[in-house]
Amino acid sequence: MKIDTTTWFSSWFDTPYYHILYKDRNDTEAHAFMDMLTNYLNIPETGTILDLACGRGRHARFLNKIGYDVTGVDLSENSIAYAKQFENHRLKFDVHNMCESYGKQFDAVFNLFTSFGYFDNEEDNLNTIKSIKANLNEFGFGVIDFMNSDFVIDNLVPEEVKVVDGIAFNLKRFVENGHIVKDISFNIEERPYNFQERVKAFNLQDFKTLFEKADVHLLDVFGDYKLQKFNNTSSERLVMIFK
Repeated sequence: MKIDTTTWFSSWFDTPYYHILYKDRNDTEAHAFMDMLTNYLNIPETGTILDLACGRGRHARFLNKIGYDVTGVDLSENSIAYAKQFENHRLKFDVHNMCESYGKQFDAVFNLFTSFGYFDNEEDNLNTIKSIKANLNEFGFGVIDFMNSDFVIDNLVPEEVKVVDGIAFNLKRFVENGHIVKDISFNIEERPYNFQERVKAFNLQDFKTLFEKADVHLLDVFGDYKLQKFNNTSSERLVMIFK
């Protein structure tokens, strides 16, 4: 089945196979990042956080556990349905398109783990930053945790096979029309599946242009989850704090 790439994320992220392929993501590292980030931003002890494109809510659940009032939103109905089992009076999940304002204001809005740059329509990327701004209260901070595209392109592994839960995922990575693309193919009971991830290869200057257009101010740029200084050639991440 060939996926319509304008909405590849709503197709692929809604499958159980997406969660199988990425199930070994490092929770210890993610938790340490959340601890460090919330401390650095000095979010009030019972502060409110919007986790934008939260997936199944792994960051949102940890943020709630360390004391915050958290709302996690995502376009994937399946991911939100899964996350809802963890809801409590200070943790809620909702299906929502991040291009649009959520209609509430928060002490912080987090967009984590390269959950940006999916849209083929350029305007939607700008609209996402405008919606983050609209969702921030007077003292709130926006955070976008993106990949360092230049580093990723320089270190691209063109092909590999990753076996998870007995499924052999064939991964092919390449750059096409300003996007970093990953083709994912595998067989389940002799039925072939083909999916594709496409993320626009934004660099820091691209984000600065978007921030300017959205009238937000870039305050800090970090290059990893320990909040060390960003280096264009050696940093794996591009973590931007703005308001």
